[in-house]
Amino acid sequence: MTDLDAEAPPLDALAEPTVRVRAGWIGTFALAWFAIWMAQLVPVQLLLPAQIDAVLHPDDWTESVLAFGVISGIAAVFTIVAYPLTGALSDRTASRFGRRRPWILTGSVLFALALVVLGFQTELWAIGAGWVAATIGFCIVTAALTATISDRVPVGQRGFVSGWMSAPQSIGIIVGLVVVTMLVTDQAAGYAVLAVALVVLVLPFLRQPDAPLVGAERERVSARGILSSLWISPRRYPDFGWTLASRVLVSIGNALGTSLLLYFLMFGLGDANAEDDLLILTLVYMVFVVLASLVFGKLSDKLGRRKLFVFVAAVLQAAAALLLALVPDLGAAIVGAGLLGLGYGCFLSVDQALATQVLPDAASRGKDLGIMNIASAVPQAIGPLLGALAVVATGSFTLVFVLSAAAAILGGLAVARVRSVR
Repeated sequence: MTDLDAEAPPLDALAEPTVRVRAGWIGTFALAWFAIWMAQLVPVQLLLPAQIDAVLHPDDWTESVLAFGVISGIAAVFTIVAYPLTGALSDRTASRFGRRRPWILTGSVLFALALVVLGFQTELWAIGAGWVAATIGFCIVTAALTATISDRVPVGQRGFVSGWMSAPQSIGIIVGLVVVTMLVTDQAAGYAVLAVALVVLVLPFLRQPDAPLVGAERERVSARGILSSLWISPRRYPDFGWTLASRVLVSIGNALGTSLLLYFLMFGLGDANAEDDLLILTLVYMVFVVLASLVFGKLSDKLGRRKLFVFVAAVLQAAAALLLALVPDLGAAIVGAGLLGLGYGCFLSVDQALATQVLPDAASRGKDLGIMNIASAVPQAIGPLLGALAVVATGSFTLVFVLSAAAAILGGLAVARVRSVR
C-alpha cells in the first residue's frame, strides 16, 4: 500500500459517500485551506491596497480606494469563468491520480507563482494583471478542493467538515497579517512568503486518496459539452438557485463589511495606527469565526437543520454592519468584528453543507460547486468596487455598511425558499 492509498477511497468516484472521513483527512484539508485563505485574503486586506496606494500617491484618498475596487472587479470577471470551467474539467479528468488532485496541484502552483511576480510590480496595470493571474490560480485550487467534500464526506458530517474549510480563513488572515507586518515587512518578500507557505501546506492533502473515474463513468470531453453544462436552470433546480442567490447576497454583505476596513480606519476614523488596529479587529473577527464555524457546523449536523442557521448568521452580519454605520468608532468596530465573525463563521460552515445537498448531479459536483463558489468569490471581488463607488458618491463609509446590512438580510430571506433541505 502506498502513501496515496493510506485511506481507502470509495469504490465509485460518483457514489454518495457513506463512510466518515478520519482526523488525518480533516487535518490536511484544514491545513490546505489555511494556506489558501492566507494567500488570498492577506493581499486583499493589506498588501494589495498598500501596494496600490504606494504606486498612486493620490492627492484624494478616494482615488486609491477606487483603483483597488476596479482591480478587484476585473478579477471578478475572470472568476466567473474560471470557477465553473475548471470545476467541469476536474469532473471529467481521468487521471490515475484522481479527478481533484491534479487540479489542486496546478492551481496552487499558478497561484503561488502569480503572487511572487505580483510582489515586484510597480505599475498599476501590472498589479492588476498579477492579481488576475493569482485569482485564476485561487479558483482552480479551490474549485477542486471544495468538490472533495461532496466526493468524500457523508451528509451527516458535512457541517463539521465544512467548518474546517471556513475556520482556517480567519486564522490564515491573522497569521498572515502578523507575518507581513511584524516579521517580513518588505512587500515582495511578504508576497513570496505567502506563496511558499501555500505550496508547502497544500502538499500534505495531495497524499489523501482520490478515486479515479472508471471507464463507464468517463464522459467525452468537448468544449461544447463543457460550455453547455455551465448553465443550471433555476426552474428545474430551484433549491440550487435559491441557495446560490442566498450565498451571493450574504457574501456581498460580508465583502462590503470587511474589504474596506483598512481604508475605513485610515480615512473614516482618521486612525494613525490603522494597520495595528486592523490586526486587532482581525483577531477578534478570527476568534468568533473559528468558534462559530466549528460549533454551529457540528450542531447543524446533529439537528439535521441548515436553513435556520443560515438565517441567524445573516441577521448577525446585518447587526454588525448597522453598528458600524450608526456608531463609527474603534470601540464599535471591535464589537462589530465579533458579531460579524460569529455570523459569517456560522454561515460559512452551514451554508457549505447546505450547498452540497442541493447539487443537481453527482457526476458534475466539481462544476456545480464551482458555480456555487462564484457566489462567494465574485462578491468578495466586486465588494471593494461597490464599496468604493459608495464612498466616492457620499464621501463617507456609512452607505457601505448600510448596503452590507441590507444584502445580508436579503440573503437570509432567500434561503427560506429552499424546500428539499430543512
